[in-house]
Amino acid sequence: MSARDLSFRHLLALRAVHEQGSYRRAADALGYSQAAITQQIAVLERALGAPVFDRHPGPRPVTLSAVGREVLDAVEDLVARADLLDARIAEVRDGRSGRLAIGTFQSVSATLLPGVLTDTRVQEPGVTVSVFESRDNAELIAGLMSGRLDVSFLVGPVADDRLTIHEVCADPFVVMLAAAAPDLPRSVRLADLAGTPLIGHEACVCHEMVEEGLRSAGVTASYVFRSNDNAAVQAMVRAGLGVAIMPLLAINTQDPTIRVVPLAPPLTPRSILVAVPRDRPVPTATRFMERSLTAGRFVVPVVNGAGVD
Repeated sequence: MSARDLSFRHLLALRAVHEQGSYRRAADALGYSQAAITQQIAVLERALGAPVFDRHPGPRPVTLSAVGREVLDAVEDLVARADLLDARIAEVRDGRSGRLAIGTFQSVSATLLPGVLTDTRVQEPGVTVSVFESRDNAELIAGLMSGRLDVSFLVGPVADDRLTIHEVCADPFVVMLAAAAPDLPRSVRLADLAGTPLIGHEACVCHEMVEEGLRSAGVTASYVFRSNDNAAVQAMVRAGLGVAIMPLLAINTQDPTIRVVPLAPPLTPRSILVAVPRDRPVPTATRFMERSLTAGRFVVPVVNGAGVD
């Protein structure tokens, strides 16, 4: 045997005997029988190959041997480390420390996420935050299921029994035009876009929603530029290359060189969702979700200074 074969209770027995001055009082303090304490000390001495107490005749208190004093120093260090571990585990369990890995996509990264992140860092300074961005719902969901992500924004609708999902807000599709374009309309019908040069996204959830709307209106899209970089799409509209049908949160509405007008009738808005794994909710992720839902109530769509109807 060696010290590696010992358990924590053997070491705590030594400390109790030292502090109480006898095996009997140590047993009372730890809630063991005296025989159990005697056995634990015997195992300890057998593993170390030396006595840990100097035995004295009569009723004198037991005292530590030189070996016992070395063991006691180690016990105090281990107990302190164990107490620290308990405290850290409690912080992680309660969400006061640990990690928070967040999944997101471009438009949420630019609009909703920064404010929620600021609140998180203020309220939970002990939490280490990381952010992963993807335009692919499947990749974000895979991150949640693998444990790479603790919480993620998604583009809805999404149905997945493995996830707890809440809608943060509805994001309407609008038409973005160059401010310099003549005769800017107050609204646009999809049917009026037949033959119009369009600027849009590459294959993604939003692109499919727009394409479905155009097909339903009998319009065959004529794209002159496609990119999944929202800023690039906006730049091409600004340059007058064409018009774009975009989710409102994907547009920088403070840009004076573009105009944003509603669709009439509107397309079904995309849902901005936030999700966590159903079977392993992390406290930090749950609180992040709650903050996101609160922030979503204040995401008021604005088109050229007026609310979208």
